[in-house]
Amino acid sequence: MKRCFIFAAGTFYGLREQPSLPGDFVIAADAGYRVCRETGIVPDLLLGDFDSMDQPEDFKNIFRCPVEKDDTDTMLAVKTALERGCDTVYLYGGTGGRRLDHTLANLQTLLFLRRRGARGFLYDNDFLWTVIENESFCVEKTVDWGLLSVFCLGDRAEGVAETGVQYPLQDAVLTPEFPLGVSNHILEPQARVCVSRGALAIGWELAPLFSK
Repeated sequence: MKRCFIFAAGTFYGLREQPSLPGDFVIAADAGYRVCRETGIVPDLLLGDFDSMDQPEDFKNIFRCPVEKDDTDTMLAVKTALERGCDTVYLYGGTGGRRLDHTLANLQTLLFLRRRGARGFLYDNDFLWTVIENESFCVEKTVDWGLLSVFCLGDRAEGVAETGVQYPLQDAVLTPEFPLGVSNHILEPQARVCVSRGALAIGWELAPLFSK
């Protein structure tokens, strides 16, 4: 497993999984560089069009891209991670703020990763997202009565099953027009989500980092 950590310019809710293994690669995407500075993480690469902050003068490994491009800065970071052989990507700062469009874009980016043999994890506010396609995935319960939400990414998802939850499913069909999978609860130590055909976005509650 080769891991990449991407820090984007959205809302940062605290550091959970963090670079600590030999070979871990860290990318700051534009203003995600500020989070790296705040947390004491030195990125291996800073990239972006620098429309969210000025390009720093004290950092040398920078890839500057044009503002007018097909890729978001985050997608550009994801493509760079894949080019470097990373198969697990942790994305911070990919949700929140005033840009719901970027949150939706980053959920789609998780599917982009999955279809290329990698798995992405998108950190939200005490919540974590990933995407599965034609497979199963297990979620560890970290919170009593912890939330679990599952959404169809695509026209339809067939053969959907959920076990270890308050509202189990078996051989269900999920579509993007009706959010049947929202706000379930994990009851067992481990919940399992399966889909025979199609893609699902899976989000689950994490234990809070900070007291509220």
